[in-house]
Amino acid sequence: MDFPTESGVFELGDLPLQSGAVLPEAKLAWKSYGTLSPARDNVILYPTSYGAQHPRLEWAIGPEGLFDPARWFVVIPNMFGNGRSSSPSNTQDYPDLVTTADNVAAQGRLLAEVFGVERLACVYGFSMGAQQAYHWAALAPEAVERAIIVCGSARTSPHNQVFLAALMAILEAAPEHLGGGRFSGEPRAARRAFTRCYAGWAMSQAWYREGLHLSSTGAQDLDAFLDDHWGPGFQLAAADLYAQLRTWYAGDISANPLYDGDLTAALAAIRARVLLMPCETDLYFPVADNALELAALRDAELRPIPSIWGHVAGAPSDLTEERAFVRTAVRDWLEA
Repeated sequence: MDFPTESGVFELGDLPLQSGAVLPEAKLAWKSYGTLSPARDNVILYPTSYGAQHPRLEWAIGPEGLFDPARWFVVIPNMFGNGRSSSPSNTQDYPDLVTTADNVAAQGRLLAEVFGVERLACVYGFSMGAQQAYHWAALAPEAVERAIIVCGSARTSPHNQVFLAALMAILEAAPEHLGGGRFSGEPRAARRAFTRCYAGWAMSQAWYREGLHLSSTGAQDLDAFLDDHWGPGFQLAAADLYAQLRTWYAGDISANPLYDGDLTAALAAIRARVLLMPCETDLYFPVADNALELAALRDAELRPIPSIWGHVAGAPSDLTEERAFVRTAVRDWLEA
């Protein structure tokens, strides 16, 4: 990379959580890209998504990417449970539930204590990163100028929770499962079932119908695609995958004392200019969910991504048309 980068691990001490539990000796791994302006007014926060660590997000940063580091100072905080920040795989007494709000609170401390930043030009996120962006906009409305929500929602829907419950049940059924999302060893058979279940949701029905599972990967058949191309993408420890499922399942910007479960009130309190970018064929976060949220937002636009790649279209590192669409939309929103 021909622009400044810096990385570190922010130590938060024993971190009180929304549940009343404590995350012991909490650590938040992060990386920054570009240069912080003297006025500290060029900061984009870019949280990680399910199962991802910050290297998987770097495709979006660069002169021709979504965020030009000559203009923006981009900070990627690794979400709790992703194996870099505090996670079951590196924290013996990791709590049963670390919420999205807990992540946002820790990120706020990172920005304030490490960078002296109190206001964000933008929070951008995909999938679980989008849920974090939504939480930022609702929990710190005075601190966020823009929020870009890509394939995400303000509250995890019941239909989405069915998918997540299935994945948790697969891991819980493993002989290696000790209870509470902890394992005596990596559950290899359960992981194979987990990734196969996941594959039915991540891309659309049309994507499979048109044979893209073969033509886009070079796989000889469906089994080869699932085992050789799709499954290896899930590198986290099973305990970490499980912990992040719990976080995703509980996602709700109104599940806190500020809004007491009133989603409409939480959405109406957002002051940021919000760009909602679902994919037209996303099975997790359909356009209709964002359309319902749009009605309660004071300053927002709904701009669906035209693609049959489903949820994957929201992280289009290798998809030419989808990447161009997202790049244009993001750059327009940042300069508006």
